[in-house]
Amino acid sequence: MSVQFGRWNFDGQSSEPEYVEKVSAILAPYGPDGNGKYSKAGVTILYHAFHTTKESRREVQPHVVPSGAALTWDGVLDNRKELIGELSGSLPADSTDVAIVAAAYEKWGGKCLTKLIGDWALSIWNPADRSVLLARDPIGTRHLYYTFENDYVAWCTILDPLVQLAGKTFEICREYIAGWFVPPVFPAPHLTPYVGVHDVPPSSFVQLRQSKRNTVAKYWDFDPGKKIRYRTDTEYEEHFRAVFAQAVQRKLRSDRPVLAELSGGMDSSAIVSMADALLAAGRGDCPRVDTISWYNDTYDHIEPDSNDLHWISKVEEKRGRVGCHINFRELKAKEGERPRVPFSSLFGNDRLAPTPMPNNVPPIEFFKQYKASVDLQGHRIILSGIGGDETTGAGLPTPTIEIQDHLARARFLTLIRRLNAWASRMKSPRLPLLWEAMREFLYVPLVDVCEAALKTPWLSPAFVRQYRSVFRGYPSRIKLFGPLPSFQEHMDRLRHNRRFFGVRSSPGPELLAAVRYPFTDRDFREFAYAIPREQVVGVGKRRYLLKRALAGIVPDEVLNRRRKAFVPPQAPSGSITKNSNTWPSPEEIGTILLASSAGIVDRDRFLEALENARRNAPIPAQELEHTLTLEFWLRHLAALGVLNRPAQSRGSGYSSAFERRQNSFPVPPLAAGERPKLVANQRVSAS
Repeated sequence: MSVQFGRWNFDGQSSEPEYVEKVSAILAPYGPDGNGKYSKAGVTILYHAFHTTKESRREVQPHVVPSGAALTWDGVLDNRKELIGELSGSLPADSTDVAIVAAAYEKWGGKCLTKLIGDWALSIWNPADRSVLLARDPIGTRHLYYTFENDYVAWCTILDPLVQLAGKTFEICREYIAGWFVPPVFPAPHLTPYVGVHDVPPSSFVQLRQSKRNTVAKYWDFDPGKKIRYRTDTEYEEHFRAVFAQAVQRKLRSDRPVLAELSGGMDSSAIVSMADALLAAGRGDCPRVDTISWYNDTYDHIEPDSNDLHWISKVEEKRGRVGCHINFRELKAKEGERPRVPFSSLFGNDRLAPTPMPNNVPPIEFFKQYKASVDLQGHRIILSGIGGDETTGAGLPTPTIEIQDHLARARFLTLIRRLNAWASRMKSPRLPLLWEAMREFLYVPLVDVCEAALKTPWLSPAFVRQYRSVFRGYPSRIKLFGPLPSFQEHMDRLRHNRRFFGVRSSPGPELLAAVRYPFTDRDFREFAYAIPREQVVGVGKRRYLLKRALAGIVPDEVLNRRRKAFVPPQAPSGSITKNSNTWPSPEEIGTILLASSAGIVDRDRFLEALENARRNAPIPAQELEHTLTLEFWLRHLAALGVLNRPAQSRGSGYSSAFERRQNSFPVPPLAAGERPKLVANQRVSAS
């Protein structure tokens, strides 16, 4: 989780020392283990290190190769041994990751990107052809932002310096905001909240030149033609164990104890159990694996299975160690004792919040306990089970995708046999199951907009119409010809993963740790995408292959855990009521809504909903909170001079508390007749 920054001034002049110092001050909290600098011919590159492996402690970055190119690498190279072998032994076995990547670049040029397996972000300044190459790993677990101006180009692994030190105001990217409003969907992964600031797309490179002949292209992607077929189930199980063990082993590479999140679910339990098996066999490159778990025992008297501690304990019993436990019921009691932070105070004005994530609220109790555990044991690596659902067949077992595969390849006899088996298991007629599969070839599911938009009636109708594809979840139709429907489904879920990681930042300076995701391992996913669908989901059996392959490694109680739908007793989500003191008053809101000026929110409908909330009338509280967070974040940006501030209303009789507080901040005034630069019409496709 080291950080890098670069700026290339086209006139060849060095960046001002004061500017460089400000950038370095922003980067320093993310990289406390030393820093490096490259400065030549108008190019300034900064690097601040956060070490997680013994090799990384010997790295010198930026790394300059014999040809003169300067590389900066943020990540972990998972296939380092294989690459050293391909480089004909020109590097010792204990070479640093950046040295291996540099040697690969010297030998293969830009083609080396296809060979880099791991979580990474890479930038290369090449003085020979005066270009900058930026690239990210195939899943996009790391960020690499960039902006191209008339006189310079800049890039960074965090947004802050690109926005805060740009010396100009920005327009808000409305498509990003649309995706932010619907958390199950998320924005396209190359978007940021700011027009003109982009994220390098996953599995892609961006090549920047002064002539503006810039290139954005994929360097690698999963191959729909790759097929893995065995004669027996045992062979699939052995292959699964091998690639999953490799995926976990790669993420264990650390010179300090590794912390694994253990929720009691299938994914986290599989990671912890496999890590223990690897360490016991001497194949884990870390001192030990600790666990941290959270659970809620509030409803034990109603539904004991709702408490994940039971399943967590089964894994802990097998490994012979108890991890750190956090009880949500106790946390809720502590949180209830603390006064609520007003919406107008969610964003502090002393430091930038580059995305709509509050930066001025006291740490919640969960974060305090989590951080205390990390600090106590000195963890720098956290293992997460995110991504397992999408690759191992979680969710309700359904024959739809399998039937589509058989239809697409005209395997009618197999189709009839499998359809009969599914119909018998589901106690359902065959024709409805067959029609459910066939109709997805004919059209995109007729979903107008997602539930989050329907529950937010104060969103501007024009805004929802313009970004309907976002509010519908970037829908795509299953194609009969081309890649197998099961592969198309995998790609759809991969795109969702990429969008999720696009808005998920690595832990910040408050919790310095690098999060690793074994289920995003490239080799593991290639295997999962290449095997038959009936191996992933059996007849009426979710996670069919995972359960078979990990029998004896993961406790049987966890593998055989039945999913039970349990809804805690509470008011329906669409009619939640809260105390009137929860919501801001008309004075706090004031006469100007920046979200309305941006064309995102219908002002009158929003104020009506807020007034209903203050009268304790039933309202969609979560969506209202979401909108208020957006509004006060926009005001925060305006106060810091990142966005232009709209003109003050005249004759309103009062100014808002927000407006009075911001008088001391230098906000650029609007010229006569100028409209506030808040609305962007940037339409790009999701990847």
